[in-house]
Amino acid sequence: MYSAATEKGICYIGTPNAPFEELERWVKKQIQHAELIECAANFKECEEALRQYDRGERRSFTIPLDLYGTDFQRKVWKALQRIPYGETFSYIKIAEEIQNPRAVRAVGGAIGANPVPIIVPCHRVITKDGKLGGFRAGVTMKETLLELERSKAVLVDKD
Repeated sequence: MYSAATEKGICYIGTPNAPFEELERWVKKQIQHAELIECAANFKECEEALRQYDRGERRSFTIPLDLYGTDFQRKVWKALQRIPYGETFSYIKIAEEIQNPRAVRAVGGAIGANPVPIIVPCHRVITKDGKLGGFRAGVTMKETLLELERSKAVLVDKD
C-alpha cells in the first residue's frame, strides 16, 4: 500500500495492491511541483496506528493530516471524522451534518475523493436504505471494515 505525506502530515493513503501509478497520478493532480521521495521512516506512526485499528485496539486517529481538496470536500471529510466507531451514517445524514441537505450527490463525490480512507472513515457511510454503496478499495473491503468495527464496538445499556 502506497502512502504520501508532506511536512504537515499524511495526505494520501492508497488502496491495497493498487499500483504506484495511482499515487503518482493523485500527487500530480493535487500538489503541483511535488517531488516523490521514498522514506518509509516517515510513515511509522501511521503504519502502527493502522495496525492497531486492524487489531481493534484503535477507534480514532490523531495522526497529522494534510488534506488536499475543495472547501466542500474538506467540510465533508471533517463530518466523516465525527461518525462514531462501529456506527454508520447515510449520505443524507452527512449532507445534513454539513448543513447542506440537498447536496447528497456532491457529498457522495466528496466521499469518493477522500484521500485517506480509514483515517477519515468514509467506509462508515451507507445509502439511506442500508446498502453499502461504493468504496475506493472495493465493497468487500468496506464490509470487512464495518464488520471489524461492529465486532469490537462495546454496547452500553443506558438504563
